[in-house]
Amino acid sequence: METILTRKSWSPYLAGAAIGVLSWFAFWSADHPLGITSAFESTVALVEESVTPDIARENDYYAEKQSEGKPPKIGWEVMLVLGVFVGSLISSLLSGDRNKVFVPQLWGQRFGSSIALRFSIAFIAGAVMMMGARLAQGCTSGHGISGTLQFAVSSWLFISVAFVVGAMVVLAVFGRRGADV
Repeated sequence: METILTRKSWSPYLAGAAIGVLSWFAFWSADHPLGITSAFESTVALVEESVTPDIARENDYYAEKQSEGKPPKIGWEVMLVLGVFVGSLISSLLSGDRNKVFVPQLWGQRFGSSIALRFSIAFIAGAVMMMGARLAQGCTSGHGISGTLQFAVSSWLFISVAFVVGAMVVLAVFGRRGADV
């Protein structure tokens, strides 16, 4: 018997409404927008502080956070990251939609079947995305969900540029065939 948890896809309207309610809950309970990159930022700052405390204290970003009374910590943002990972894993297992292909066909046709190359490029692309998110002072969840819900012009600009650049990258990397995927 199929339930909402075993479906391979959900209604975008239902999912959007659920994310909106989650965002409202985050503002109500933590007075903070949803976002993912701040968890990584805090984790890196804590690791740096534990390994090289003197260098960490000289870091402008770390010093600014300390002076604002917001030192890096393992907070609810880290739990959000873990929840996204665990939730997506559970969803893929319940729906049977777990893709075990390491090199998708389109990627293999364009770049070959090397799993190491595929994973290396994915890692580098993720690092570039994280750097871009920090430069933009927010990620797609921070800007695209919380910022747009608050009608922040910077967030609407960010998400518009993200969609356009994403489409351009797909066309540049995969050509017209990639746009059909």
